[in-house]
Amino acid sequence: MNNSGMNGSGVLDKKLNQHLKELHLPTIRNYYPTLCELALKDSMSYEDFLLELFEKECETRQSNRIQRFLRESKLPLEKTMEMFELKRLPLKVTHQVKALVEGCFVPRHENVLVFGNPGSGKTHLMCAIAQELVRKGQRVLFSTCGLLVQDLLLAKKELSLSKKLKKLSKYDVLIIDDIGYVQHDREEMEVLFTLFAERYERGSVMLTSNLPFSKWEQIFKDPMVTAAAIDRLVHHSVIIELNLESYRMAQALHSQKEKVKK
Repeated sequence: MNNSGMNGSGVLDKKLNQHLKELHLPTIRNYYPTLCELALKDSMSYEDFLLELFEKECETRQSNRIQRFLRESKLPLEKTMEMFELKRLPLKVTHQVKALVEGCFVPRHENVLVFGNPGSGKTHLMCAIAQELVRKGQRVLFSTCGLLVQDLLLAKKELSLSKKLKKLSKYDVLIIDDIGYVQHDREEMEVLFTLFAERYERGSVMLTSNLPFSKWEQIFKDPMVTAAAIDRLVHHSVIIELNLESYRMAQALHSQKEKVKK
């Protein structure tokens, strides 16, 4: 780009700076002077100059969006895919995980149901997958089943359940951890069923449980409600079974052996 195409000093004039503020283009406003110098030095074409500016703006916005989605997701960010030992998983489950990370199940509004013994890595695996989804632009929300049920029940008592459900519907994926881990009364489980019914074929649910479906009547207290809940979750779903020994127990035993060696 030659000197006739732009101010040789590379400094934004007041008018241009004001326009960029009004258009909410902060990255272009900050990066413009530096790129002006590079453009003059390298004889950059107008097209390349503009492309470089807008690519920088888009990259920054995408990065900021991901960071915002991660903050609002309430995910435990230490539970990453890098920290999960995929080699512990059976080959079938490994293939399932790799497919889920791609995120194709989200626009299809499919659910992901993970079953396994306590300590088998269910929560870590779900959170790791969810973080990868966020980095692909999906909005997710993580909650333990207990906290979610209490929030829903409070909303019902305040006559704002429909408003709460609408707020939850903005998330592409809702992660419910440890369903069945804590026993709830019938009224609490009714609001959870209402959530499942509301999200059916509208948004994905990812949940973990140490109880197989055969014991879910302990959760929903009623055989018909139990069957209806399972039907809505399973209709479009991926089921992962983590029939593994406790990861925490294995780590504890390994640490104990290392201490003995010393």
